[in-house]
Amino acid sequence: MTGGRPVGIFTKHGSGVDPDFFAVEAAGLRWLAAAGPEAARVVRVLEVGGNHLVLEHLHAVPATREAAEDFGRALVHTHRAGAPAFGSPPAGHDGDGYIGKQAMTLRPEASWGTFYAAQRLLPYASAARDRDRLSARGMALVERVCERLTAGELDDGDEPSRLHGDLWAGNIVHTAAGVVMIDPAAHGGHRLTDLAMLALFGTPHLDAVLGAYAEEAGLPPGWRELLGLHQLHPLLVHAASHGAAYGAEAEQVAQRYAG
Repeated sequence: MTGGRPVGIFTKHGSGVDPDFFAVEAAGLRWLAAAGPEAARVVRVLEVGGNHLVLEHLHAVPATREAAEDFGRALVHTHRAGAPAFGSPPAGHDGDGYIGKQAMTLRPEASWGTFYAAQRLLPYASAARDRDRLSARGMALVERVCERLTAGELDDGDEPSRLHGDLWAGNIVHTAAGVVMIDPAAHGGHRLTDLAMLALFGTPHLDAVLGAYAEEAGLPPGWRELLGLHQLHPLLVHAASHGAAYGAEAEQVAQRYAG
């Protein structure tokens, strides 16, 4: 023990962050961890305060194909743990959240299409446009996709899944015990959203993760063709925060789903 805390800790500090910044992250981690023994592993929360979050320290090891396949299967069980609604926050938190350091609304909606259009695409597309990082044509294409989403044309009847919400390679750690998830933007959403984020930015043995997930979940034919739709959100988030190159990519992707 050191200072009353167990050895092997990792502390995240944030001066000037919103009071609930670390609280919603801790709630998300605990909600994901509560998905059950077969679900994907999650870093353990040891302490949370207004400007800090104390987590167990993870020792990274080289990624293996076997661990990637195990993670793909376990992620199915995380998603199957479910959520009250599309857009719902993690249990223990009743406000909005964050994707990275950008604000992200967490407000329950009855349908995925309505939620995804209103809370995930339009706000970030508007922010990117206002910062000259998404063209007028790109904005119009995103708006057309949102019209289709709101009309229910892209809904598929899936129940809300328990999502990590920001599942790129930097937020999974390969350890001796298997893959462990960190830094979520947890909420109720569509299961393909987590897969799309992994596919967008890549991760070691991506084909093994996706293949094991698809087999365990029994994904329907054509699911890979829908990943781009779910990648629109992170592309627009990055356009708003990182630059116009992401806006140009979002424009190209939106064209595929504008109908």
